[in-house]
Amino acid sequence: MPPAHKHIHRFLNETWSSRYHKELNPDLLTFLWSVIASIFSLGGLCGALIGGSMAIQLGRKGALLLNNIIAIVASILMGISFPTGLFELLIAGRFLIGINSGIGLCVQPLYIGEVAPKHLRGSMAMGSSIFLTGGILTGQIIGLRELLGGETYWPVLLSSSCFPAFAQLLFLPWFPESPRYLLIDRGDELSCAKALKRFHGSSEYQREMEDIQRECFALEGEKPRKPWQLFTDRGVRWQLITVIVMTMGQQLSGINAIYFYATYIFEEAGISAEKIPYVTLGTGACECFTALTCGLLIDYVGRRCLIIGGYLLMTLWSIVLTFSLTYQELYPWVPYVSMASIFAFILSFGLGPGGITNTLTAELFIQSSRPAAYMIGGTISWISFFTIGMIFPFIVNGLKQYCFVVFLTECSLVAVFLFFVIPETKNKSFLEIKKEFHKLNFGRNTRKKETELYERQQFHDEFKKNSV
Repeated sequence: MPPAHKHIHRFLNETWSSRYHKELNPDLLTFLWSVIASIFSLGGLCGALIGGSMAIQLGRKGALLLNNIIAIVASILMGISFPTGLFELLIAGRFLIGINSGIGLCVQPLYIGEVAPKHLRGSMAMGSSIFLTGGILTGQIIGLRELLGGETYWPVLLSSSCFPAFAQLLFLPWFPESPRYLLIDRGDELSCAKALKRFHGSSEYQREMEDIQRECFALEGEKPRKPWQLFTDRGVRWQLITVIVMTMGQQLSGINAIYFYATYIFEEAGISAEKIPYVTLGTGACECFTALTCGLLIDYVGRRCLIIGGYLLMTLWSIVLTFSLTYQELYPWVPYVSMASIFAFILSFGLGPGGITNTLTAELFIQSSRPAAYMIGGTISWISFFTIGMIFPFIVNGLKQYCFVVFLTECSLVAVFLFFVIPETKNKSFLEIKKEFHKLNFGRNTRKKETELYERQQFHDEFKKNSV
């Protein structure tokens, strides 16, 4: 299968020659390709910056529905770029699909985290990672030259993102809005009760309703917060630091290095160049499998164990890869150790930071701070993604296989940080999780804060009982 960039290079050359009647300068070709490749990250950053505000103004469901329109427009622009001979449409489409991704990765886990009951919150929040990895695997499959990866059909491949957008536009309107958003942000208790009944059933919704009411009372009418307000709020200091560390750790963990070295390692193991795209499907299947496994384990094993264990295992496999790549040509069996380590690293990433990070971002904050936290986390994620894309080639060229020493150091440091800072959030309400951070955030004032919150909650429960 010729790589997709070869088709786009040919398209750029032909379009330029037809338009200006001269050959495209190689440096300009490289620049245009770089713009097409990197504009997606810029769009993702913009989407992350506006995703939280959209979720507040339009509601979680409204933001997702509008986001589908963006995806459809992006797909149309990329699809018609080839027949119209306008590579500018391809650039615009890539930018819009980046915005779509940035908004989706912010609002979708926000919506799922808010509608899920706490005993299933982890498994349901993992749905985002499961379908993300499933989408990557699907893209790898339909991108094979026998399907849509050939020169004729690559515009169809790029525009195929419209199909899940159409599916969500068709089915999402039948689902209720987030009950937490309806009660806490909108003050609409009747709509909240209706939504909870549809999600949990008429006989089981009352417990969730009481949990939302407790959080609403604790907020005392506080409005949704802006991202910059979180940086000055001592009450969410360590939650915010944790999200930043987890998000940066996820992007800088070395997963990009794994995919960079995969082709070389597969070649050294004796796999022919024609077969490598099919072997690469194994990496996508591995990610999808681990996301599914993590979804099954998260509410039994717990978030803390999975994410710390994932980083420690990634540290181990980075050590193994450093040695195996160093002695790649010494023994004939060493390339197979490297190949096994690649799949083991991907498995560890999927069981740990790949799946848990977004789930914890939703759980560490209460309603008024959650959209802003997702905006900050998304912004850090896209900036880290862009940064590692820019500096990674220099790291590899300078350190060769020893680049994994950098990544194993980062993974081990993140694991140590999470061990000392993050509590277990399994089966806990958002208020209970907030209470876990009080000692870190307020130190000696913790007992006083907890007493005040307890007294206010007792007054609320007594008032509710008397009203009934």
